[in-house]
Amino acid sequence: MEALAALADPTRRELLGLLAQGELAAGELAGRFPVSRPAVSRHLRVLREAGLVRSRVEGRRRLYALDPRPLRELDEWLEPYRDLWAQRLDALDTEIARGRRARVHPPTDGDAP
Repeated sequence: MEALAALADPTRRELLGLLAQGELAAGELAGRFPVSRPAVSRHLRVLREAGLVRSRVEGRRRLYALDPRPLRELDEWLEPYRDLWAQRLDALDTEIARGRRARVHPPTDGDAP
């Protein structure tokens, strides 16, 4: 569940999105955000400590890559809740469709309520 806490921050979620596309150097990542490099470094440290990213040193660069294992664990944890949301979304879809039909075919005086 440490991964869930790490994902609470939008900057960290965006960092993961970038790393999902492939390995990137810390400097490349930092250059994509309007915050300081030390701030990005702190976000990367949180992600690394949560197990969501791994890093390696290549020459003078530190490269980061996504580690999907904690995301799989979160996915497994969320699985029981998917059916609940699917049922609620299906009910919402039904109500939206009813509303559309009512706007397209409004009841007349002779129609029963």
